[in-house]
Amino acid sequence: MAAPQSREPRPHASQAEVDAARDDPKLANVLYHDWEAGSYDEKWSISYDERCITFAVDRFRAAAGETGPFEHALELGCGTGFFLLNLMQGGIAKRGTVTDLSPGMVEVALRNAEGLGLDLDGRVADAETIPMPDASVDLVVGHAVLHHIPDLDQAFREILRVLRPGGRFVFAGEPTKIGDLYARKLGQATWWATTTLTKLGPLSSWRRPQDELDESSRAAALEAVVDQHVFDPARLERFALAAGAVDVRCVTEELTAALFGWPVRTFEAAVPPEKLGFPWAMFAYRTWQRLSWFDEHVASRVVPRGLFYNALVTGVRPEPPASISAPTSEKSRDGHWTSENRR
Repeated sequence: MAAPQSREPRPHASQAEVDAARDDPKLANVLYHDWEAGSYDEKWSISYDERCITFAVDRFRAAAGETGPFEHALELGCGTGFFLLNLMQGGIAKRGTVTDLSPGMVEVALRNAEGLGLDLDGRVADAETIPMPDASVDLVVGHAVLHHIPDLDQAFREILRVLRPGGRFVFAGEPTKIGDLYARKLGQATWWATTTLTKLGPLSSWRRPQDELDESSRAAALEAVVDQHVFDPARLERFALAAGAVDVRCVTEELTAALFGWPVRTFEAAVPPEKLGFPWAMFAYRTWQRLSWFDEHVASRVVPRGLFYNALVTGVRPEPPASISAPTSEKSRDGHWTSENRR
């Protein structure tokens, strides 16, 4: 399916557009992410300071180890630029290119880069047909993008195509099969409980206006369409290996942190933001930090990787094999041609 041709953001999808997108995952991705572009950083507490620089670099290192820095990095499904911009600030990449199906997201990512003084260009593009030359980048990254791409076999072939030999890809924030199940159930239960209880008189001031709740419900309907995959870690590795990658590795993270984080995020989306304030934000962040530490240092030693929420995968485009000189021919003293391998 070809990527949509429109390059103008469409920040407010109508119900008719939502209905049309139910059978078109790429259109759904455009509508959903255009919808989210203006408030995405606020919704997910994204920033471009030390907090999120550390978060992005730590995710990168968890997958790829102490590799880099890279000269030119490409981010697929860039969103507002959260992953690549913070990796650039953290010294992982010197310059960057961002792509996304959503014009609104590309627009915000470029604006964020300009505000940070980073060397970045961007374009609206499909991860299944990356508009870049062969062997043109040193690093390909993405955060929470692979599960949106319908044809992952094709996408990984494209990733390997645009990487230079020896170049690396790193993708983080991909939902595992079991993690997605408990995250969705917790989110749905929290949304129902919050929107039901805030109908009661004493709690009515905690209820968002009905038009905002209705718009969130339409966005949630699109979200069910844009999420194309959940992953068993071994399955994610197989996509990369099938495309020809080497040194492929998938790790997982966030178990207790996800069990805490998804209800918190859903609650925050269901109530007026001014009701929560800075103390709440610090409570949520510090608790998530502590639980993430527990998951990394304790739970990961005893819990199977498939039970964690987030999967991270990395791999490398192989170097071409060392060339062996072709045989050269020369005449022997008796007039016959012989061959020898010259080094």
